[in-house]
Amino acid sequence: MPQIIFLPHEELCPEGAAIEAPKGQTVLDAALKNGISIPHACEKSCACTTCHIIVREGFDSLDESDELEDDMLDKAWGLEAESRLGCQAVIADEDLVVEIPKYNLNIVNEEH
Repeated sequence: MPQIIFLPHEELCPEGAAIEAPKGQTVLDAALKNGISIPHACEKSCACTTCHIIVREGFDSLDESDELEDDMLDKAWGLEAESRLGCQAVIADEDLVVEIPKYNLNIVNEEH
């Protein structure tokens, strides 16, 4: 089973985390099932950028983003070449190292 290493994030996982996740699951779902509460204001429908992640290692193992995801990512704070939406990044066979950006463009965070 592939491993996802989440780099430390001040609020969401201060110590960082290493989790295992099944192939075919999204990075967001894997994070949520392991207590890492990445925001997801649109309920995983690829309609916002609150679950923006940066895949530091293993990026090429993910399926390519589609046009809708690319359009959403264009609005993300801190966009990088390895940026993806966690709700759209489906885990393949390789381990991943993921950074959760410090900020997102979520105007209303209903979880807090």
